[in-house]
Amino acid sequence: DPDTVLQEPKMYRVILHNDHYTTMEFVVEVLILVFHKPAAEATKIMLDVHKKGAGACGVYTYDIATTKAAQVHRMAKLKEFPLKCSLEEA
Repeated sequence: DPDTVLQEPKMYRVILHNDHYTTMEFVVEVLILVFHKPAAEATKIMLDVHKKGAGACGVYTYDIATTKAAQVHRMAKLKEFPLKCSLEEA
């Protein structure tokens, strides 16, 4: 049916949250490895997390966003950091 409107998939923003244990270096490492951010941008986002309590890592479809959040939690758990990552509808 040519009148069918394709729904754009909902997009989700992935957010990192500040805590008092996770090192700034680790947050930068996560941003580079999981979100493929260049070092300068990763540092900027990490400073948002540190100073504002949270920082946006990017906007993705639900499946990609949940996968990236799970990767963050897995990396943090291996290093025993309580780093939290959440999604919000963009």
